[in-house]
Amino acid sequence: MSTTSVSQIDRTSTRRRLMTPDELADYLGVSLHCVYAWSSRGGGPNVVRVGARLRYRPDDVEAWLDRVTDDRAVG
Repeated sequence: MSTTSVSQIDRTSTRRRLMTPDELADYLGVSLHCVYAWSSRGGGPNVVRVGARLRYRPDDVEAWLDRVTDDRAVG
C-alpha cells in the first residue's frame, strides 16, 4: 500500500481545462442543441467523453475551426 498522502501529490498540470458543451456553444455563438447534434452526428470538434459527460479540448476546437473556416477575404 502506498504511503503517499493526497497532500503530497503534485496537482500542477500543463493541460488546459476542458470546455463544457455550454462553454463551447457560448464560445462559438451557437445553440447548445447544435453542439449536442454535432456530438451525436459528427461534424463538430472532437469530443472527449469523461464518464457520461462531454468535454472539448481547446486545441481540438481551434484545429476544427481552422479546418472549417474560410479565411479568404469577403469581397
